[in-house]
Amino acid sequence: MAGLSVEVVAFDELDTRTAYAAWRLRQDVFVVEQACPYPDLDGRDDEPGTRHVLQREDGRLVGYARVLDDVGEWRIGRVVLAPTARGRGLSAPLMLAAIDACPGREVVLDAQSPLQGWYGSLGFVVDGEEFLEDGIPHLPMRRAAVDGAV
Repeated sequence: MAGLSVEVVAFDELDTRTAYAAWRLRQDVFVVEQACPYPDLDGRDDEPGTRHVLQREDGRLVGYARVLDDVGEWRIGRVVLAPTARGRGLSAPLMLAAIDACPGREVVLDAQSPLQGWYGSLGFVVDGEEFLEDGIPHLPMRRAAVDGAV
């Protein structure tokens, strides 16, 4: 995986090109590819506790995740890989960086149901009933608090 990097930044650390690339990637996958018309720009990207996990390959943004400070727990969402980055093991470094950005509190996420086992391999367990979001089955999942590196 030569040329692969992952960084975690606050909103104010996003330059305009990176912000545009992140929101474009989220739109292309969630709104267009998955046909889920919803307001992706939901007002949480610029909250003080929000962190943006940016994965680049040879300088191009290929992965993204968002970490929200949900008072008492962390929430990971908007986990996405560009179609060209899928199937090559790039999702693990992205998620490990997101988890590492969540010290000292439990971490929650809503996983697309077919990915339950994969998220389980990262320490997440199902924490509720399956539900539909934009017509896609999801499962609420939770991971115990960690301190330091994953």
